[in-house]
Amino acid sequence: MCRAVLENEEGGVKAEAVNDGIVYLMAFPYLLVGILGYIIYKSRQKKKIKA
Repeated sequence: MCRAVLENEEGGVKAEAVNDGIVYLMAFPYLLVGILGYIIYKSRQKKKIKA
């Protein structure tokens, strides 16, 4: 249903907004996992230096 509405629109503004939303929703989990991985990596590096 969303696809039909977006295909019938002339300007394409809504389609661009939907695409931006999809990209945002797709990228956010990767950023969170990346940040968490970096924090874990840094904490393990500190433990190796102390040991």
